Amino acid sequence: MIDSSAPTQRGAPPRGRAAFDEFVRTRTPALTRTAYLLTGDAHLAEDLLQTALFRAAKAWHRIDGDPEPYVRRILYTQNVSRWRRRRVAETRLPEQYDAASPHGDATDPALRLTLVAALARLTERQRTVLVLRYFEDLTERQTAEALGIGLGTVKSATRDALARLRALAPDLEELREETR
Repeated sequence: MIDSSAPTQRGAPPRGRAAFDEFVRTRTPALTRTAYLLTGDAHLAEDLLQTALFRAAKAWHRIDGDPEPYVRRILYTQNVSRWRRRRVAETRLPEQYDAASPHGDATDPALRLTLVAALARLTERQRTVLVLRYFEDLTERQTAEALGIGLGTVKSATRDALARLRALAPDLEELREETR
């Protein structure tokens, strides 16, 4: 049996099961929101987060410092792997995830539903890039590194996704005005 309380090779503080359990307990809501925004589906988000937490648990003793960036990176890369796999086309019914909004409940429900429906009509790559750029607030370079794609690809995917959102849901301009 491996002693999970032993220090890691790099001299990091001991990280045992209790530390992992505490991380999962405190960070699951935020990670779930991100996973939902990446996938656009509550069930896929749960699967994605479960995979990320499983992989993080296996590597827990090697993680130096804050484990959240490591887990978020797993979320991003697993989501990219998901869209690279060939899949049978599936029909998704629009559903609203009931996790708390990072901006509180000030957003108009109708506008929120419009945004959810518009995001669901983007490609996986476009939705992922928008989530990382505007929800996770990553720079273009950080987004490219997180997804393992080129900077130009991030720029063009962002441009195309925003243009598609504007075409699909002109009502979202109201949301843009509120954030200025």
